[in-house]
Amino acid sequence: MSSRPSLLIISFSTLISDPRVTKQIEIFKDRYDLYTCGMGPAPEGVKHHYEIPFGTRDWVLDRFAMVTRQYHRAYWDLPAVKLAQELLPVDHFDAVFANDIASVPVALSLKAKKGTHADLHEYFPELKNNDLQWRLFVSPYMKWLCATYLPQATSRTAGSAGFARRYTEDLGIPFGVVTNAAPFADREPTSVGDPIRMICTTAGARARKIEIIIEAMRGVTSNVVLDLIVMPNEPDYVASLKELGAGVPGVSFRDPVDYDRLVDTVAEYDVALSFIPPTNASKALALPNKFFEGVQARVGVIIGPGPEMTPLLEKYDLGESSADYSVEALRATLNGLNAEKVERWKQSAHRAAPELSSEEQVKVWFAAVQAILG
Repeated sequence: MSSRPSLLIISFSTLISDPRVTKQIEIFKDRYDLYTCGMGPAPEGVKHHYEIPFGTRDWVLDRFAMVTRQYHRAYWDLPAVKLAQELLPVDHFDAVFANDIASVPVALSLKAKKGTHADLHEYFPELKNNDLQWRLFVSPYMKWLCATYLPQATSRTAGSAGFARRYTEDLGIPFGVVTNAAPFADREPTSVGDPIRMICTTAGARARKIEIIIEAMRGVTSNVVLDLIVMPNEPDYVASLKELGAGVPGVSFRDPVDYDRLVDTVAEYDVALSFIPPTNASKALALPNKFFEGVQARVGVIIGPGPEMTPLLEKYDLGESSADYSVEALRATLNGLNAEKVERWKQSAHRAAPELSSEEQVKVWFAAVQAILG
């Protein structure tokens, strides 16, 4: 019988390809008896995995419950929630680590012996507030979930200082911050290419407005080329982007790569684009993986004027921000690129890489779980 405390990590995602969850598994698997619950196969190094089959719905099916604001029914009738409750033992784990608001109520229902930590990857009350239906019917549900269950967690973290600030303003409870930093990569910056090679890795979702990036390349006068790696989240949208890009010189598409190969792939380039228009509060306050992957790849980073990314960009001289989120502003930034400027950014990324690595960030999670377990 093990003398180590037991910890369950739960997430309604594919655990082995969820960047934030894989970092949690990595830091806890050698310290505790680690259990996981989520979609896909068992992550390496865990004591036991409670698998939720792919496609098990964790999104509300009951429209009547949503319209009539019967939120308790809407949540607890979710197939993924019901299955997790069937799979997971109550009063069994010393601590539970819940990822995202959808897993927090289930995590609390397991009655961990010492406590529960909640990690919020996004700002959920306004996750898709650019959509009217979502704003009218889903946002109130998200606010209910957060207000009802987050105060019951022993401790909480969020993916950016902006997210943490909004949650604290909403709920009056403290949140720590763990950014989506990438693991430290021991590499040297490469020399700047001719032409300057740019890469954009992104989810293929309309809310990302990726067409702005493609249109900005139309008529660019500087010596640059752009490759895009776009995940097929919305296949018809991705198809329209490829059709648009076919008519723009210097724009190409690459197939998606596994997460563990992403930094190596970005390192083939000179500049990474982390340009995310603020179509909702979650996008406006984003501090995304791709920003930190650019740092670990030792490339420059071009962003829009986001309040979370800009201070880090300027503090470490990692790249440049466009004046706004328009095609014209991004094109002006791209037209200002030259080899000397990009070389400076790449060297700055090299100096900042240790400090901006996930190894520094995950210490916050480790401290939170240690505080729960004593």
